[in-house]
Amino acid sequence: MTIKLVAIGKTDHKQLQDLIAEYIKRLGFYTKFTFEIIPDIKNSKNLSEVQQKDKEGALILSKTRPSDILILLDEKGKQYDSVDFSVFLQKYMNSGIKQLIFVIGGPYGFSPEIYDRANAKLSLSKMTFSHQMIRLFFIEQLYRGFTILRNEPYHHR
Repeated sequence: MTIKLVAIGKTDHKQLQDLIAEYIKRLGFYTKFTFEIIPDIKNSKNLSEVQQKDKEGALILSKTRPSDILILLDEKGKQYDSVDFSVFLQKYMNSGIKQLIFVIGGPYGFSPEIYDRANAKLSLSKMTFSHQMIRLFFIEQLYRGFTILRNEPYHHR
């Protein structure tokens, strides 16, 4: 199974980029993982929130196949602790799917088409974080989930 993270817009902070790269490298020991950045919509200042979400949604959908499982990182999604998240991952790994895609939307969230296409919504916290920070937090939790599944000492129970 391949796990892919799709995010709108690049990360501007070098320190975040370095930490993200470190956890992506670590994930490589456990699973095939890709991180795909969809460039920010050009001239978005001239678009309404709805128009921007629709354009971002079309780009997100272009990165998926019908057989993919699509999980939105969304403030209204289900919350897990790290151990339960590892169980969530294991369930999908055991299901025989080829690709599990997690998506971080743009500043206004997701279009209705993306919500309709999604298989699940996942929330990392009730707090609000920047879209750039969520990338690091999510990739670290993904790594933590794999170390839990392997009973490795990274996560202390």
